[in-house]
Amino acid sequence: MKRIFGPALACLFLVHCGYYLRGTGSSLPPNIKKFDVPMFKNLTTRFDLDVKLTQSVIGELVARGKVEVTTESGGADALLVGEITAFNVNPIAFSDQNTADRYTITVVAKIVLRDLANKKILFSNPSYVYQEEYEVPSGTSYETWESQAIDKVAEKFARSLVSTLLEGF
Repeated sequence: MKRIFGPALACLFLVHCGYYLRGTGSSLPPNIKKFDVPMFKNLTTRFDLDVKLTQSVIGELVARGKVEVTTESGGADALLVGEITAFNVNPIAFSDQNTADRYTITVVAKIVLRDLANKKILFSNPSYVYQEEYEVPSGTSYETWESQAIDKVAEKFARSLVSTLLEGF
């Protein structure tokens, strides 16, 4: 009997003590239903990075379906502001011909999410870093693949950031 009731009692305790798997809930207050996401400010020399990151973040928020994105300044419950502070591309591997064929792309941004109704900051990270490796096929230059690589990095940056904001990781 003890073998049956012991584990059953432990499970019952875990259910009632508030235990849950991280990522299954939401870190947002229940009053946050609509986000305003203005264009991220680009403090780097990389052209169009602000557009790609902002569009990717909006797309990821919409795809998750937990919040709505609005363009009406008065209709939003929260304001997500981003400022891209650094963009670096560094070669990390070389081919037999001594040309770089693998790169690390790093994007650093200052991110702030504000609750507009309660006038409080829900999330703030002055140095949100996303880093991704990208391989360039042999016989082509990085410049040929750069735009596609940045598009992929923007998507993954957005997925990572939105997960952090909505799931509390």
